[in-house]
Amino acid sequence: MKLEFASSARSTVGLEWEIMLADPVSGDLVGRAPELLAALEAESEDERHTVTGELLTNTIEVTSGIGDSVAHAVDDIANAITAVRTATDPAGIELLSAGSHPFAQWFDQEVTDKSRYHTLIERTQWWGRNMMIWGIHVHIGVEDQRKVFPIINALSAYLPHLQALSASSPFWAGERTGYASNRALVFQQLPTAGLPWPLRDWSQYESYLDDMVRTGVMADATEVRWDIRPAPRWGTIEVRACDGLSTLPELASVAALVQVLVEHFSRELDEGRALPELPAWFHRENKWRAARYGLDARVIVDAAGTQRPVREHLAEVLDELAPVAVELGCVREFGNNAVTLENGASYERQLVIANATAGDLTAVVQHLIREFRSGPESSTEGA
Repeated sequence: MKLEFASSARSTVGLEWEIMLADPVSGDLVGRAPELLAALEAESEDERHTVTGELLTNTIEVTSGIGDSVAHAVDDIANAITAVRTATDPAGIELLSAGSHPFAQWFDQEVTDKSRYHTLIERTQWWGRNMMIWGIHVHIGVEDQRKVFPIINALSAYLPHLQALSASSPFWAGERTGYASNRALVFQQLPTAGLPWPLRDWSQYESYLDDMVRTGVMADATEVRWDIRPAPRWGTIEVRACDGLSTLPELASVAALVQVLVEHFSRELDEGRALPELPAWFHRENKWRAARYGLDARVIVDAAGTQRPVREHLAEVLDELAPVAVELGCVREFGNNAVTLENGASYERQLVIANATAGDLTAVVQHLIREFRSGPESSTEGA
């Protein structure tokens, strides 16, 4: 199967953000996206951003245009949220984002009436119906198809760092899971989801797709649901490992980290240097550790099996790659990852609220609603 990788400007940025719709009093999810989307989709036709539906009727997704910087793409997302609020505020609907809703139940949710979603549920059954998960996708432009898989293979070593920074699903259907990102382990139950196969080049990817289509596993490349994948239509590498970020500044900071890492690896290839890789079994272990422990995880950082606290290793990466952020014009956004390390990721902040309210998960939802409007609260607030 021959598959073209679209032309794309190097290190451009595209963002997708899945957002929950909730009742402002109870905090429970409301399946009201269909009544909002007709107008919102029409209104976004002439804008850089888009507003669309998702698998469940309790969700909308906002996407940016192609940003020449992180700030450019984030501005699109901010404009999309403003547009969404013109519909949700009068309708008495609140917005929030996290990898999971703290207490909603899967059997209360409705699937969006589209054939591809019904096909997915029919095939995946219980796991598909349990996909009450929300995430972000970060696209970074890559100008040369030959770079795609070397960068994916190197960038995979940083998926636990990104997963830990974005972890925001410590609760599931009313239970404290003990995981920072329960979403990460739920999502990988879908066919073709999870960590990418360690492919060497584009021709191996085409062979993989040919095998999957020929055996009826998928219809086309859009059904590859890896944590990091090529997006041939856009000419990008797409990182999908992250939970839904709870605030716009955190979305911007994670996007900046992805952009800087991709640009760094691209420069290494330009200089003729081979990119570092980890064995697939280390990636698998790192994913589990980041899901379980979040920013308190110890991750394996090289092929020799060296283990480092992810907070410590990430702080070093931020320092080492700061000059690249300067050149890409994302210093503020990139630097805000250090703020997350200091003040706590969303899962930590949610747990503080739950502990301070004797486990009241409605209070956790109200906290997430406030954060979505106003930005991240310190993990000490509400204690």
